[in-house]
Amino acid sequence: MKQITHWIDGAPWARPAAARAGEVYDPATGQVAATVDYADADAVDAAVAAAERAFADWRDASLSKRTSVLFAFRDLVARHRSELAGLITAEHGQTLEDAAGEVQRGLEVVEFACGIPHLLKGGFAENVSSAVDSYSLRQPLGVVAGITPFNFPAMVPMWMFPIAIACGNTFVLKPSEKDPSTSIRLAELWAEAGLPAGVFNVVHGDKVAVDRLLTHPDVKAVSFVGSTPIARYVYETGTAAGKRVQALGGAKNHMVVLPDADLDLAADAAVSAGFGSAGERCMAISVVVAVDPVGDSLVAKIADRISGLRVGDGRRGCDMGPLVTRAHRDKVAGYLDAGVAAGAKLAVDGRDHAIDGAAEGFWLGPTLFDQVTADMSIYTDEIFGPVLSVVRVPTYDQAVTLVNENPYGNGTAIFTNDGGAARQFQHEVQVGMVGVNVPIPVPMAYFSFGGWKSSLFGDTNVHGPDGVHFYTRVKTVTARWPIPTGERAVALHFPTAT
Repeated sequence: MKQITHWIDGAPWARPAAARAGEVYDPATGQVAATVDYADADAVDAAVAAAERAFADWRDASLSKRTSVLFAFRDLVARHRSELAGLITAEHGQTLEDAAGEVQRGLEVVEFACGIPHLLKGGFAENVSSAVDSYSLRQPLGVVAGITPFNFPAMVPMWMFPIAIACGNTFVLKPSEKDPSTSIRLAELWAEAGLPAGVFNVVHGDKVAVDRLLTHPDVKAVSFVGSTPIARYVYETGTAAGKRVQALGGAKNHMVVLPDADLDLAADAAVSAGFGSAGERCMAISVVVAVDPVGDSLVAKIADRISGLRVGDGRRGCDMGPLVTRAHRDKVAGYLDAGVAAGAKLAVDGRDHAIDGAAEGFWLGPTLFDQVTADMSIYTDEIFGPVLSVVRVPTYDQAVTLVNENPYGNGTAIFTNDGGAARQFQHEVQVGMVGVNVPIPVPMAYFSFGGWKSSLFGDTNVHGPDGVHFYTRVKTVTARWPIPTGERAVALHFPTAT
């Protein structure tokens, strides 16, 4: 059976078998496909030590050298896109098309990072005082770490490490233990691109590895994406240890549909955004807010589109694949009974959907609830699966109130043909990423990704300009190069501009 181990100092970690290991499943068959070593503190320390050794040379590498490696890595990822997509599908369950799209979105951050010579330019001001100039520099932090979730094993790590490495840092990645192969293949591509050993390292594992990264004295910053309870823990633990932390948490993303909206467009968007990647997206639409009187028509259109979805093995050209593990599938399926018990109408039961795949796979078809209210668990909880809830409200104002009172603030969308309503919504809504007739408003790489409220802990978002700021610190220099005159000029007063 395939054994997946850590990548430390430019190579697979050649140490005795780990004391603890986990099983990696093929979600479409339900079979164990590999085992993955779990890092203990010693393994994490070895990765951090390798990164620390590599930092001195990498931070001094010229911007031309760094960008040449980034361009080579970009070309390798593009050439191996299909291979990477296959690894994602085999361990996560995404369809091949969805996985290839994930790789592409990660690749866009690599392309953004290729512009690092421009992004790191500081400011300069001549003669801030007589014969005195001031200028600012952005310099790397040192060893930084990323802790990433199972749902996007290529894209989310690539939100972090291309920019961190481009800025001159060295990186330790702790990917999800549920689908770890993609991270190792990316490490191999980095090595092939010419990245020096130790600049990029991968350790697998669970809370033991996470806690060691959060408290290790040589790790300067930690990026995290995952559920809100863990994001809060990562933020509090990391900052208590003196680290810079950005921790992105969970979501409950609403899509508001106004009466003037194109309902066919809205129904297409709700199904696409609700059930892509089996709903295992932090930016998935999980709540459709239907403003009277569109509820009946919209629910009917969504249900009709669900009936045409092909669910099965992502390698067979299906529209939606399985969930990542049996335990997660069972947890999500439990919300169907909870929703019915709470009084919601189960308009489409995903347990009845035909499956094109092995019976042992972790299947749950797309599910649609109607008449959902804000006190039900199917509304309050981040289900992270193919469950779409429709909440009906009488007015636009009540729709905005519903969104703003939700504790999450990751993404939202409004569907309307009224430009004034759209502009008012984007101004009033208390959410970090807003779509107007766009159901999944994930910013392009040259903007930054991040939510509000309980969807983000920390001061900066991921990738884009915020990513560059997170992985660097500012140094400001004030310089005078006087012409020698031989005169003395001792002054003990507080310096001011003259």
